Amino acid sequence: MGPVFLGTHSPRLDEKGRIILPAKFREELAEGLVLTRGQERCIYVFSQKEFERIHESMREAPLSSKQARDYIRVFLSGASDEVPDKQGRVTIPPALRAYAGLGRELAVIGAGTRAEIWDADAWNEYLNEKEAVFSETDDDNLPGFI
Repeated sequence: MGPVFLGTHSPRLDEKGRIILPAKFREELAEGLVLTRGQERCIYVFSQKEFERIHESMREAPLSSKQARDYIRVFLSGASDEVPDKQGRVTIPPALRAYAGLGRELAVIGAGTRAEIWDADAWNEYLNEKEAVFSETDDDNLPGFI
């Protein structure tokens, strides 16, 4: 089993479009990472190893599936491989910053096998909306989950 990204962190985007990765995530991402479009207008952050695993599973999708082709195109066309510098900084490409609507204040969350980068206001809005649903979730909706 690979690493598990956990928690919520609040870094800032600098004037050069860089983010300092949370200290807890740096070791796993030190050798390289992949940033790509995530769902709900965030940026997914995968370790190189996890991204290779995901890409391999995408390769198994049938070419005859339009939905699979569409998803793979959007997912991979926005991908950018990066290597953090000695301070743990990584540049977020302008196209991904625009896609996620990133301002200066960010939220970087652990989401298990990946991290996600959100604009802080967008994350707070999403969290406020979903926390009520989360608190009302029962075993009928997610059997065996908790």
